[in-house]
Amino acid sequence: MPDILSVGIDIGTSTTQLVFSRITMENTTGYFTVPRISIVDKEVIYKSTVHITPLVTPVLIDGDAIRDIVAEEFRLAGFSPADVDTGAVIITGESARKENAAAVLDKLSGFAGEFVVSTAGPDLESIIAGKGSGAFQYSLDNNCRAVNLDIGGGTTNIVLFDNGDTISKGCLDIGGRLIRLKSDLTVERVSPAAQLVADAVGVILTPGSRTTLEDLTRITDKMADLLAQAMFLKPQEPLLWKIQTPESSWLALEGLKIDRICFSGGVADCITSDSADPVPYGDIGILLGRSIAKGLLMASIPSIQGVETIRATVVGAGTYTTSISGSTITYANELFPMKSVPALKLDLPEQDRCFAGDHGFLADKIRWFLEQSSSDILILALPGEGDPSYPQLKALARCLAKGMDQGLPAGAPVLVVLEQDIAKALGILLEEELQGRRKVACIDGIKVEQGDYIDLGRPVMGGLVIPVVVKTLLFG
Repeated sequence: MPDILSVGIDIGTSTTQLVFSRITMENTTGYFTVPRISIVDKEVIYKSTVHITPLVTPVLIDGDAIRDIVAEEFRLAGFSPADVDTGAVIITGESARKENAAAVLDKLSGFAGEFVVSTAGPDLESIIAGKGSGAFQYSLDNNCRAVNLDIGGGTTNIVLFDNGDTISKGCLDIGGRLIRLKSDLTVERVSPAAQLVADAVGVILTPGSRTTLEDLTRITDKMADLLAQAMFLKPQEPLLWKIQTPESSWLALEGLKIDRICFSGGVADCITSDSADPVPYGDIGILLGRSIAKGLLMASIPSIQGVETIRATVVGAGTYTTSISGSTITYANELFPMKSVPALKLDLPEQDRCFAGDHGFLADKIRWFLEQSSSDILILALPGEGDPSYPQLKALARCLAKGMDQGLPAGAPVLVVLEQDIAKALGILLEEELQGRRKVACIDGIKVEQGDYIDLGRPVMGGLVIPVVVKTLLFG
C-alpha cells in the first residue's frame, strides 16, 4: 500500500509553521474479513521555519502573506499541492478570533488534499496541544494525572489527562505577546487581558511610553500566579475568570492531585532560556517564562519535558492514523459517503447519564462541541454496553434521540458509533424514536478518541458493511 503525504499548517497568535509527514499503512486483517487499514510507520520529513504570523492590523491576519509563506515552504520542502494526500489547517489562539480567519482559510484552500481541521476552539486546541507535547502519552504510560500548559503568544491552553482520559480542559488569555515592546521598552501594544493584569498589580502601561523590566516582571509574576490558581494551588480570585478565554470551560476539580506538569508552546522554551536579552522578541515571553520557572507551579508539581514545545500543535495536526472497520449496522443509505465528520466521544460516566435519560446534558454537550469544532454535524461515539437489556437500550435510544434532536441543527443526521456490538438494535430504536425527523446511521465495532474525524463510505458486501475510516490526529 502506498505511503500518504500529509501537511499540517498552524496559524497561531505569534507564529505560523508547517510540517510535512509521511505515513505508511497496511491491511492488518486476513483475506476473508473486512479490511482494517492500520498505520505501521510515520515520519516527519520536513519542518518549516517558524514564521511570525503576519498581520495587517492588530485584528486582521494578512491572508496574502500567509499564502506566500505556505507556498514558499512547499517549494523548500520539494512538494507541490498535488503531492499532498491529506492535511490540516489550524488557526489557533487569538488568531482564531481575527476578523478574517475564514478568508485566510480560503486563501490556503489549494494547499492540502483534505483539510481535516479548519479552526480549533480553545478547549479542543488544549487537547490537541496536550497530545502533541507528550503529556497525554506520559499519563497513559504511567497511569497518572498529567496537565499540559500550552503557552503561546495570546493564550494558555490547559488540559488535564488521567491515565490518557481527558478530564478537564480550558484556556486563559495569558501569553508571551500580549504586551509588545521596542528594544528600549517602549510599549507598542497591550492586549485587554494584559491590561487587566497590569491594573491588578498597579502598573501603568501606555502605548508610546516606556516601561521598566521591574514593572513588566510584576505583570508576568501575576500571570504565573494566575496559572497556579487555575491549578487550585492557591485560592482563586475574580481576575482569573476575567481572563478566561471566551467559549472556554476550565473544569479542574479542587483538591485533585496532579502528578506531573508539562509545558508546550513558544513560552515553554522561555522557561529554561538563558537569554541575556529579556525582550529578544519584542514581547514578554522570556519574562513570563522566568516568572513561571521561579513560581508556584514549578515548585508544587514535578515537571516533565515536552517532546514538542513550539511545534506541539502543528506536528500533531499534520499526521493521521487511518483504520477501517465495519459491522452489522443500521443506516439510511442516502447519507453516504460522508467525509471528515468530527467525533464527540462520551466517556463511561457521560454514557451512564444517557442511559439514565439526561438528554439536556447531551444537548448542551453537542451544542458546545459543534461550536468548538466549527461544524454543523458530528458523530456521537459511545463505549456501549456488552449485554444491555431491551429497556436499557430503549432508554438510551430515547435520550440520544431527544438530546441530538435538541442539540443538532435542523436536518442534520443522527450519526452514532459504538465500540460494543449493539448498533443494529440501537439504530432501529433510534429510528423509532425520531419517527423520520432525521436520517440515522448507527455503527458498531468502532473505537475513536476525542478529536478524531471519521469518513463513512458507501455500503459494501451487499449492504452489510460500511467502510469506516477513523482519522486520528497522531501526536508526538
